Amino acid sequence: MLRGKLDGSCNMQLLRTQGTKVPTYHPQRRVASQRLHTISSAVAGSDRKTKANIDWDTLGFGLKDVAGTMYVANWTPEHGWDKGSLMPYGPISMMPSAQVLNYGQAIFEGMKAQQSTKGRIVLFRPDKNAERFKNGAHRLSMPAVPEQQFVDAVKAVVAENRDWVPPLGKGSLYLRPLLLGSGPILGLGPAPGYTFTIFGAAVGAYFKGGQLTPIDLIVEERFHRAAPGGMGGTKAAGNYSPVLVTQLEAKKNGYSDVVYLDAKTDTYLEEVSSCNIFCVKGKTIKTPPLSGTILPGVTRRSIIELARMRGYEVEETPVSVHEAVEADELFTTGTAVVVCSVGSLTYRGNRKQYTAPGEPGKVALEMYTALTDIQTEKGADPGNWVVPVL
Repeated sequence: MLRGKLDGSCNMQLLRTQGTKVPTYHPQRRVASQRLHTISSAVAGSDRKTKANIDWDTLGFGLKDVAGTMYVANWTPEHGWDKGSLMPYGPISMMPSAQVLNYGQAIFEGMKAQQSTKGRIVLFRPDKNAERFKNGAHRLSMPAVPEQQFVDAVKAVVAENRDWVPPLGKGSLYLRPLLLGSGPILGLGPAPGYTFTIFGAAVGAYFKGGQLTPIDLIVEERFHRAAPGGMGGTKAAGNYSPVLVTQLEAKKNGYSDVVYLDAKTDTYLEEVSSCNIFCVKGKTIKTPPLSGTILPGVTRRSIIELARMRGYEVEETPVSVHEAVEADELFTTGTAVVVCSVGSLTYRGNRKQYTAPGEPGKVALEMYTALTDIQTEKGADPGNWVVPVL
C-alpha cells in the first residue's frame, strides 16, 4: 500500500509502507496559492485500489459505484486553506453544532471526467466550475477555495480514481466538489472552520430513459424555485431539497420533472429542478437570462457559444410559457443531463408534444452531438475547453 504525503511545496511523495494509505496534514502552513499539480502524475505511477466488478452497460446515476478515494482540505482563520490530502472515501467527522448542519452554509459543483477518443481521461472546462465555486463561496460568506487549488484537486481525484472512469461511450466519472461550513457555532454567523472535499462515482445517464430519450415536463404553478434577490443564481445545497415536493409529485404522475416559472409574474420559464432550459423557434434559440434567479450553468454557457458558432441566433431573454408552448422544440442542459430533449410540456392540463415518442428533437440532437464531440475529443475544440488529466 501507499502513504500519500503532501510536502511544503504540495508535491505528492509516495512512500512504500506496510500500512494503509494515511493522509498527512501540515495545517501550520498556509498554501492557498500553492498547487497540487504534481499529485496527478505521482498517483499515476502508484499502486491503486482497483474496483474490478463494475458493469459498464448498466450504469445509472447514483452511488452504486462510488470511487475509492476522495480529497479533503480544511480552512482555519489562523492558517487559511491547507493543501489537502487524498484519502479513502468515507465519513467526514463534524460536531452536531457544525454551521452547515444548523444554518446550511454549503455549496457544491457537478463535473465529469471521461475517456476521450484519443485514449485520454479528460475534464471539461474545470476553470468555469472553479470560478462559480468561488462566486458561490462569496455569496454565502465562506472563504473561497483558490481556483488553481480547486482544479488541481479535481485532477488529483480523477487520477487516483481512473479505474472508475467508464470506457468511451459508457458513461463518466461524476465528480462532486463540496464546500461546507464544518466548524461548530451556536448563534447565526459564518462557521469558524471549513471543509473542502471532492468525491466521485461512475455514472450513466441522469434520466431513467437514457441519455437521448426525451423527457416529459409539467409547468409548476404552486411553488417557485427562486425569487429576485434570492439564492437562485448560486449552487447552494439549500436550493435543491425544496424542489423535491413538486418533483416527486410530478414523477408520481408520469412526468420526468417540473419546470418553474418566475416568482414575480408566473409568466416566464426559469429552470427545471436541476438544469437550464432552452426554447427553439426556427433558427432562433432562447434561454432565460442570468438575472440572479437562474443558475449560470457551465453547459448552458457552452451551448450558447456552440449554437452561435453553428449559425443560430441565441437570445438570453425571458421566455413566456405561452411562447414555449408555441416553440418548435425545447431542450435542457446541465452537467448531469448534458443536453436532453423535451418530448412534451404540460401546462394547466394541456400537453404540447414536441417530438415523436422516444426521438430527440433535431436541434437538441445537433447540440448534444456538437458538445459531446468536443468533450470526447472526437471533434475540434476551438475554445480549448477540454483539459487532459491522464
